[in-house]
Amino acid sequence: MTSTRLPGKVLLPFGNQSVLETMFLRLKDFQKNIIVATTNDNTEAPIVDVCQKNGIQFYRGDTENVLGRYYEAATHFGAAKNDIVVRLTSDCPFIDPTLLDKALSLFENNQYDMVSLGPHSGFPRGLDTCVFNYELLEQTHLKATHKADREHVTLGMTKFQDLNVMNISAGEDHSHYRITLDEPDDYKMLQSLFDYFNFNTQFSYEDLIQALTTQPEISSINQHVEQKTA
Repeated sequence: MTSTRLPGKVLLPFGNQSVLETMFLRLKDFQKNIIVATTNDNTEAPIVDVCQKNGIQFYRGDTENVLGRYYEAATHFGAAKNDIVVRLTSDCPFIDPTLLDKALSLFENNQYDMVSLGPHSGFPRGLDTCVFNYELLEQTHLKATHKADREHVTLGMTKFQDLNVMNISAGEDHSHYRITLDEPDDYKMLQSLFDYFNFNTQFSYEDLIQALTTQPEISSINQHVEQKTA
């Protein structure tokens, strides 16, 4: 709720619901596993209301110390050493459940410490998914002291131990497309893209890429927006 560039962005109207609720709908098969790690700075009441309305678990934690908030949320809900934690960010309403399934399968069936899917692998900015276990989250929480490492959950994870990381590749470079929500033009673009899909939340990654590549009047709306660096 305290975003400096687009305040209250996750609860902006989006189709027939809010941005955050659109993400819930995209992740409907994972609903019982979702925990919204919100803040405790007295701005979170509308987010808590949305969670309660949709039957989603939530945890209130420090606004700036996002790593600590993640750790406390996982601990509060009983996470154990080898339990899987998935980091998703709530300004990505078009998160892809099939790609999430792929990331989970790779993590569960191999000896990776982390499975990651992000724009550096060729995916559009806004599908970011990171899978790791609770033990890694806990160790990072206990050791990270740098401000940036506390503000970004996974940023410091490789500082304290060698990790076997699997980065899922998109196979093509679509990283210049933005389907994340940081600035007003991102919101305008996402609204136009959602309208293109007739506000249907259940579309595939292939449908998404087809829309981005064949509808330049939509995908170009926010091409000038630069991603905020850590």
